[in-house]
Amino acid sequence: MTSTTREAATTTRGSRSTTTRAGTSTTTRAAAPVRYRFPVAGCRVDYGRTHHDYPATDIFAARGCAFVAPVDGRVDEVATADRWSPASDRGADRGGRAVSLVGVDGVRYYGSHLQSVAAGVRSGVRVRAGQLLGRVGNSGSARVTAVHLHFGISWPTPPGVWWLRRGVVYPWRYLDSWRAGGDLSPARAVRAARAEAGREVPPCRAGC
Repeated sequence: MTSTTREAATTTRGSRSTTTRAGTSTTTRAAAPVRYRFPVAGCRVDYGRTHHDYPATDIFAARGCAFVAPVDGRVDEVATADRWSPASDRGADRGGRAVSLVGVDGVRYYGSHLQSVAAGVRSGVRVRAGQLLGRVGNSGSARVTAVHLHFGISWPTPPGVWWLRRGVVYPWRYLDSWRAGGDLSPARAVRAARAEAGREVPPCRAGC
C-alpha cells in the first residue's frame, strides 16, 4: 500500500496568492493599497501642528476652495444649514455646514465651516478620493475667524456624537504626507485612540 502526502505549496501571481494542501486549493486576493488625497484641492493652504482644546487641524485657504474626499469611502453625516449662534454656542452647531465620511480604511474624516456642500453629497453616498464634497468657508463658529477648513479624524460612531467627530487624532502628519503625494494612513493611530478610550462613545471632556 502506498501513501502519498502533498506538502503545502504557495505561489504568488501579482495580487493573487494560491495555497494548495492535500488537494485543496484556496485563492485569496491581496488588499488593494489605500490611496489618499489632500483634502483641499487647487488652492494654496496653510496649517499648523496644534489646535485648541482637542486634536484637529485648521487648514487655511481661500473662500470657495474645493474640499475633497481624502480617501474612497461612504458619506456619513451632512449638515447643509448653518445653525450656529454665538449666544448659545451649542457644540453640535459649531461646525456649521459640514460633511463627514467613513473611509475604506475604517477611519472617519470630517470637514466643517464650509461655505456650501456639493450637490449630491448626502448620507450613504459612495465617494472616491479627490471627489468634491464642498467649498471652504467660515460657517458655524468660524464666522468670527479667518476662512478655513476644520479637518478632524476619528473612529466612526452613531450619528450626533459631535465631540468625537470633530477629531481625536492630530491630522497634521498625515496631511504632510498626502500633500507630498504619500499615503501615510491614520488607521493605526485611530485604532489606538479607540482602545485607549475604552468605549465607543466616551463623554465630552473639552469645549462641551
